[in-house]
Amino acid sequence: MNPPHEPQSLFPRDDRLGLLTDLYELTMAAGYHAHGLDRRRATFELWVRRLPACRNYLIAAGLEQAVNYLLNLSFSSEQITYLREHPAFRSVPSDWFDRLAQFRFEGDVWAVPEGTAVFAGEPLLRVTAALDQAQVVETYLITTLAFQTMVASKAARTATAARGRPVFDFGSRRAHGPQAGLLAARAAYLGGCVGASNAEAGRLFGVPTTGTQAHSWVMAFGDEAEAFRKFGEVFPGVATLLIDTYDTVRGARRALASGAAMQAVRLDSGDLVSLSKQVREVLDAGGRRDVKIIASGDLNEYKVRDLLAAGAPIDVFGVGTELVTSRDEPTLAMVYKLVEQETDAGWAGRIKLAEGKKSYPCAKQVYRRTGPDGMFAADRVARDGEPCDGDALLAPVMRQGKLIAPLPPLEESRTRCRRQLDRLPKELLDLGRAPAYPVHYSEGLEAALRSLACSP
Repeated sequence: MNPPHEPQSLFPRDDRLGLLTDLYELTMAAGYHAHGLDRRRATFELWVRRLPACRNYLIAAGLEQAVNYLLNLSFSSEQITYLREHPAFRSVPSDWFDRLAQFRFEGDVWAVPEGTAVFAGEPLLRVTAALDQAQVVETYLITTLAFQTMVASKAARTATAARGRPVFDFGSRRAHGPQAGLLAARAAYLGGCVGASNAEAGRLFGVPTTGTQAHSWVMAFGDEAEAFRKFGEVFPGVATLLIDTYDTVRGARRALASGAAMQAVRLDSGDLVSLSKQVREVLDAGGRRDVKIIASGDLNEYKVRDLLAAGAPIDVFGVGTELVTSRDEPTLAMVYKLVEQETDAGWAGRIKLAEGKKSYPCAKQVYRRTGPDGMFAADRVARDGEPCDGDALLAPVMRQGKLIAPLPPLEESRTRCRRQLDRLPKELLDLGRAPAYPVHYSEGLEAALRSLACSP
């Protein structure tokens, strides 16, 4: 029988991040050390292989948490002991474990700023560091950037579909764990939501937070009107009343008759087109044109679009499950690959030729060209330093393991996202599949690929 133990938190401290990676990253790091390759510098790049079928663009997000990880990466003594005792490391030279005790990320990082519209095949992030350092960070970087980019992109589509009406993230309770809910709230706000239900997102990130009331509040009182009135007494300036516990239209009438302080009513079920119109009539007839209607309940960008197209008088949308899980496209084909490596003969490009997974060698930059109308026209991926027209997207973030300059605040990244969307070709903002935005590879990259493909 296992000995009893105290319940353990799964929220890691910043000084306990070393093992938040796949085991094979560590076995490779140990192998590099055994063969004297660990201190050789290498460049890895992170990108999305292909856009999801229902996405015309992505919004880059998650860089701040990625940088925090790189700044704090280390191994605790307990983690090193765990690895010493792991059977996979039985034949590893003992001095590798000593090296882990001093392990820190000391490399350089270039990245696309958060809030930037990006496309398949474009590096979002580039890492140049000692080979073992650049290898170990792969898992954390992918999961952090992929998740937030996925949610921010979904939020941007939903906000666009809402046509200027506020959208709130209501998804924390449906996220794949409390950490995911917190990061989703941040990404959703960056992508265009006006706030979130997650209270910790407000404290940590400054995301505006909001809440209405639950069905349990209404059920806890003997009378629906009394429940509304009591809630308004405690929260007179921010009361949103949930009126669909029993009968939605009757609930609207009872809310009016109760005299409860209220700024909005919320509909969470049923035919939202019909019910919102009936509730609007009740409120207007009662002299409460000022009361807004909030709709929630398994909404997504398609349902928001269809509700507004049907003339539903909905003022605010609360989107939960569909947003924080990106249910229609719940993953991104994000990869992190070695593209060049320091050798005895100098730097050498590295490629992958597997069918459907081809990669280009060499450190890269992405250049965005703008048309005469100020709209984005095309991108070109080129070798770093190769002359190219357009604005460079990748900017230096870290040098020798240190942050070069403070990262932009979340509000600035959110503003960047909005301005980027304003400059995308209009067809890319459609919810349906649009012709692909032009992304080309430079002749310098094509030549480097051809050269290596002939003698891999």
